[in-house]
This record gives sequence, structure tokens and C-alpha cells, in this order.
Amino acid sequence: MLLAHCSLDYEQAVDTAVRILKEGGMDAIKLEGGSPSRITAAKAIFEAGIAVIGHVGLTPQAISVLGGFRPQGKNVASAVKVVETAMALQEAGCFSVVLECVPAPVAAAVTSALQIPTIGIGAGHFCSGQVLVYHDLLGMLQHPHHAKVTPKFCKQFARVGDVINKALLEYKEEVTNGSFPGPSHTPYKMNPKDVNGFSKELQRLGLDDAASAANEAAVEPEKMNMVNTGSN
Repeated sequence: MLLAHCSLDYEQAVDTAVRILKEGGMDAIKLEGGSPSRITAAKAIFEAGIAVIGHVGLTPQAISVLGGFRPQGKNVASAVKVVETAMALQEAGCFSVVLECVPAPVAAAVTSALQIPTIGIGAGHFCSGQVLVYHDLLGMLQHPHHAKVTPKFCKQFARVGDVINKALLEYKEEVTNGSFPGPSHTPYKMNPKDVNGFSKELQRLGLDDAASAANEAAVEPEKMNMVNTGSN
């Protein structure tokens, strides 16, 4: 849930949460951060009967405030703040808290201090559970620029990006040379009578070029089938 929806107007925060659940088919709302306004918003949403997940440590929606994608909780004051914030979110009614980019000792302390599960992402193995962005986990984005920002904590369990890249290049090639979409991927047809009537109606509207294009498109699949049959 976006920060702007829960920072000032708590009634709006609840309304937005309800809308997300109804229109998005969600089961819960996740709120990043632990400022007093965020804690109050979490409590208001919880008291409205909506499940809430907290999120502390690195909060991606606020990276401009944090100075970029930087780990949190690396010194005493920051580490204590992570623990206290997580506890405040639990008190507000959150059923779970995400711990992102914090040292393992901090994650272990939070997990021990809370009675609700912690979900770690770049927080070591002491959390109750783990989560990763699946694009990173599957290696979907192999571009060098993406490699520069792939999180250090993410292990790639596959290089799906190589397969995706190969498929996209083949798609581009077939679109460029006109072989895709061919007859087998152009399934929606008009019967000849309707094509003829459509063409005449276009001509009546003064769209002679459009009529010619429609007629040509109607016979093209047959031509392509003949070409494919001949090539086989």
C-alpha cells in the first residue's frame, strides 16, 4: 500500500485498504515503515477488520529518504529502532512483519521479541520465513544494467532470463520478417460472404484502400498455407 495513502488521513487509509482488497482480490495489506502515522494507520486498518503486514528495515518506497537501497540496523541505535518499530507494529495489530536488509542479529532479535512471524528478505536465516522478488530469484533480467542492482542477498536458482531473451529475439525476428503471426495464429475468420459485404460497405464509405486491404487480408492465409505446403 502506497505511503501517501496512509500518512495523513487514516479514514482514507482504511478506505484505500478496503478498495485494494475488493478490487485486487487481496487477502491482506502490507504497510512499509514504522513512523507514528504509519503505526496509527496500521491500527486503524486492523480495527476495520483487515489483515495487515508490517515492513521494517529497508523500505523501498522511501529510498529517497533513506539515501538509496542501503541496509538498515547496522549500528546500535538503528538496530534498536528496527526492533522497537517491529514491536509497535505487532501492538498495532499486524499479523506478520517483513524484515528487509537488516543484519542477522537484528533479525534474530526481532523474531525472538515478537509473537508473530517475521519474513526475511536479505535478513539472514533467523526469520520465521523467507521471501524474494521472483524476477531476481529466477534470473529473469539478465541485462548488464540489472546485474548492477541485483541484491547481494539474492541467490539465482535459475537463469530464466536467458530463455526469455532468446524467445524475445525470435519473436522480434519473426515479426520483422512477417512469419508471425501466420495462419495458425490468426484464428478469427470472416466467411467470404461477410468479407464481400464488408468490402462493399467500406467502398460505400469512400474507403477504397481499406476495402482492398480487407480483401487482401482475407485471401492471404490461403496464400501463406500454399507457400508453407510448397516449402514442405
